[in-house]
Amino acid sequence: MIEYSESTNRISLLESPGFVLMHVACILVIWTGISRIAVITCLLSYLVRMFGITAGYHRYFSHRTFQTSRFFQFVLACLGASAAQQGPLWWAAHHRNHHKHPDTISDVHSPVVQGFWWSHFGWLLCPKNRATDLNAVPDLAKYRELRFMDRYHLLSPATLAVSLFLFGAWLAHTAPGLGTSGFQVFVWGFIVSTVLLYHGTFAVNSIAHLFGSRPFITKDNSRNNVLVALITLGEGWHNNHHYYPSSERHGFQWWEIDIAHAILRILSWTTIVWGLRTPPEGVRYSSV
Repeated sequence: MIEYSESTNRISLLESPGFVLMHVACILVIWTGISRIAVITCLLSYLVRMFGITAGYHRYFSHRTFQTSRFFQFVLACLGASAAQQGPLWWAAHHRNHHKHPDTISDVHSPVVQGFWWSHFGWLLCPKNRATDLNAVPDLAKYRELRFMDRYHLLSPATLAVSLFLFGAWLAHTAPGLGTSGFQVFVWGFIVSTVLLYHGTFAVNSIAHLFGSRPFITKDNSRNNVLVALITLGEGWHNNHHYYPSSERHGFQWWEIDIAHAILRILSWTTIVWGLRTPPEGVRYSSV
């Protein structure tokens, strides 16, 4: 257990150049311009990869709230890794430790203890948090392909970046009337989309522990936040999640929009996934 202290929680921008450069690179939109194709690609890239984080990294790898085949497990790992938020074992290990010590000095990203900006992204820039705690994910570490993906997690976003550039270049050649290019599709579909993904995901750690409603009594400061739920495909129902973390479904009420759950439900009809875990009826429809 690693406890918070000013000496160990040291931010180092030099050791996280990719995160910094990705933000700076957004300025490239000045030279690429914008097109309908660029916006659509940015949105689709965001949604697909957010599903990889929400359904894959969080609901499957971190909490094992549903079951799937070894093949689709690897697909989820690739989708999650394409968001450029480290590998599946690293992500799941940190999240499991977060649930063990929520909003305490041992929580790696509590806005209650360490402040908003630390919880939002500061902890990612701290050298002590770069290692993967394999002891926290023994059920995942037994798969060699997941260990490979965790070690070479940059392969997935790099492949996506190259693919988007080639796609844009192909469109520029075959349909010049669309007014796009390989560089434009790369910048909007990868760089801008990735930065939006960063802050959408980070909002769960920061905003959803400070702002919103608390229908359930929990030992932490988790909140239900509708805006965070919308931009993360359902993760913003965070108080629900902390109250019953073993549930795949985060939106307990019918009006709590949970897009990731809807997609997983559809996939369950085709047996791509199965065993979606839900809270008991009394938990789902009543609140404290």
